[in-house]
Amino acid sequence: MRKISAALALVGLTSVGLVGCSVEAAAPTCVEGDSDAMASLVTVEGSPDSEPRVEMYSPFHVDDVLVERLADGDGPELATDSQLLVMDYSFYAGDSGELFATTAYDGDLSNVFSMENVVSALPGLSEALRCAQAGSRVVVGLPADGINPDYAAQAGLAEDESMLAVVDVRKVYLPQAEGELRYNSSLGMPTVVRAPDGRPGVIIPDATAPEELVVQTLIEGDGDVVEPGDTVRVHYTGLTWAEREVFDSTWDVEDGEVRAPAALSPDQVVPGFAAALEGQTVGSQVLAVIPPDQGYGDQASGAIPAGSTLVFVIDILGVDETS
Repeated sequence: MRKISAALALVGLTSVGLVGCSVEAAAPTCVEGDSDAMASLVTVEGSPDSEPRVEMYSPFHVDDVLVERLADGDGPELATDSQLLVMDYSFYAGDSGELFATTAYDGDLSNVFSMENVVSALPGLSEALRCAQAGSRVVVGLPADGINPDYAAQAGLAEDESMLAVVDVRKVYLPQAEGELRYNSSLGMPTVVRAPDGRPGVIIPDATAPEELVVQTLIEGDGDVVEPGDTVRVHYTGLTWAEREVFDSTWDVEDGEVRAPAALSPDQVVPGFAAALEGQTVGSQVLAVIPPDQGYGDQASGAIPAGSTLVFVIDILGVDETS
């Protein structure tokens, strides 16, 4: 059996801080399952909680992406290529039927994958996973044109070889804040508007910045509560009050793509940012106005002048599990 490690199998898949996807919001296009066609080629047994038992006819060959949804989850849905997820997978070479890459199936939910990197390595698989929810098991036949040639070469697949993938979606991070809108008095405070894809725009008033930390929940999600010490996946936009200019944003666009959500723990952010997250729920959007003594104080930091009051709009997309 020629078998490569999961890390090698999807190069850069865990490098979730680099790039994301197009910011244009659109309803996801879901690939319809075809149980009859797949059943004639492959049998997959076992609980979605454990490694699958697979029998397949070889050589296995498909001309189009073929999908069978063996189990449907009830968690968040994969709707965009900017999302993050936790998954187990088993990949089989079409010609030989050999398993060539697999995860550990050990219940570890700490290994977070980027859908953008799945798109890069296996565009056919990303297409098949669109609309899958946390808790789903999806069986996918991938034609050669649904596999990145560089990835195929790395995996030892022939130029025209198909592959079979069995994917168990363990956890899905939200693409943007989702929840109930909450009323906050905007008198003297920044105003936030949102594009359809969730990207915020911030209007800072012609007013004196508050001297104390102000945190407003703009959208209240119904997910897990952020506890002290948690590593949180967020989209954020940061501005300085005085200059009214964005100094950093995970929504930044380069060549039509946005950065992936950031993974932040309390020791990686200024005290006011950490305080704004604590006690919030996943799915929430938070506005935080951070005075200098809870930001960078009298020290400049990159594009941020010394003594700056900071304004952040933060979408809380999920909390990482610890290994």
